[in-house]
Amino acid sequence: MTAPHGTPHGNPLAGGTTGPHALRPLLDTVLDALRTGAQDRYGPLPAGGPDAVTAHVRTALGDVLPDHGTGDHEALRTLVRTLAAGAADPAHPHCAAHLHCPPLAVAVAADLAAGALNPSLDSWDQAPAASAIEALLTRALAAEFHDTPHPDALITTGGTEANQLALLLARERHGPRLTVLHGANAHHSIPRAAWLLGLPPATELPTPTGVLDPTTLADALAATPGPTLVTATAGTTDAGLIDPLPAIADLCDHHGADLHIDAAYGGLLALSPHHRHKLTGLGRAHSLTVDLHKLGWQPVAAGLLTVPDTALLAPLAHQADYLNATDDTEAGLPDLLGRSLRTTRRPDALKIATTLRSLGRDGLTHLIDHTCELAHHLARLLDAHPRFELHAPPTITTVLFRPTHATDDDVATLRRTLLHQGRAVLGRTHADGRLWLKATLLNPHTTAGDLDTLIALLEGSTHR
Repeated sequence: MTAPHGTPHGNPLAGGTTGPHALRPLLDTVLDALRTGAQDRYGPLPAGGPDAVTAHVRTALGDVLPDHGTGDHEALRTLVRTLAAGAADPAHPHCAAHLHCPPLAVAVAADLAAGALNPSLDSWDQAPAASAIEALLTRALAAEFHDTPHPDALITTGGTEANQLALLLARERHGPRLTVLHGANAHHSIPRAAWLLGLPPATELPTPTGVLDPTTLADALAATPGPTLVTATAGTTDAGLIDPLPAIADLCDHHGADLHIDAAYGGLLALSPHHRHKLTGLGRAHSLTVDLHKLGWQPVAAGLLTVPDTALLAPLAHQADYLNATDDTEAGLPDLLGRSLRTTRRPDALKIATTLRSLGRDGLTHLIDHTCELAHHLARLLDAHPRFELHAPPTITTVLFRPTHATDDDVATLRRTLLHQGRAVLGRTHADGRLWLKATLLNPHTTAGDLDTLIALLEGSTHR
């Protein structure tokens, strides 16, 4: 026996005119489970370490595929509460290890709509409005970085995919003998993309100061025959540093090399009148990587690859008759396959466009400026504290520090102790031959009091 239309066996769907009615009570259950799970956890992450978390999840989950289901509400209540209780929550002010932002509620709400309607951006007839939103959004965002007549951008899953696409496009322009030059400070996805694409092994240049030195790059370019792609970084993952982009762009022009800039972390600084000077030269690149699930406060995934001219994306063109038949394209149906190497893909543009409309340029700029100032405030506190050593003032929102007189083993142990206790999530990185704790501030709701509490927590831990 089939239940009313759209709900065979009583299992409602999320879309259609009845979808919102079916979702509403389930959302109440989900939101309640998120709240109770966060209360169970209490801190920035669960205490006890991997074994304790796994044991708790195993007990809660039980039989992954039971013979008889427990029903929608029980399943959501149990698993969402378990997930929240076992989460490293970037909305907690002491969860500051990685480029892992707390997403804005408005973006998450928009993502719910995307999930309910389930458009797939591989053909227009699966995503009529979503494809139009994506086209308008990508061109508008590309224009923020490229002052050219026809800038464009692709939505990606993040910096790794965007960097891979950048190298792929460069390979298609110059052939498989393309040499990739990158600093030791570059994201690991750069040399990995060269390997994945069958290019010669990427050449790593030393960056003892944390950024790519123009003199080192000049020597490398002079010694590199054939086509070359230089990759620079605007916001390193270890310290948030920005390579000297104008000098690097000048060298690329002089030697006829292409330039890709990985601005996954720092790219959104271009929106801020207070910080955009740090990115001078950004628009001179052949391609840029930008992530809005960092300083854009989007749920993952929300990456971009931008280019100064849409013609640079031509190598991605692809034809599959069931998705973009030639006569359909000639008749005016948009061809979406050349907008990604993925076929099925989510309408991630919706949450981004919703956020931009909600906050506006001034609202997003305020969040960026405020978060950067939080990092400077933390740096000043640490610099003035006799028990801590600050590595350097932050360039974006990453602060490196370590307890005074601590060994590298002490630093590593302190970090793991805080993780196992569930009291703080801090990163780690090497700089100047030593191991440092890393606080990456991406939570604009963090207060000065939260930072005071974090330092007091660290100070107490160093006494043990």
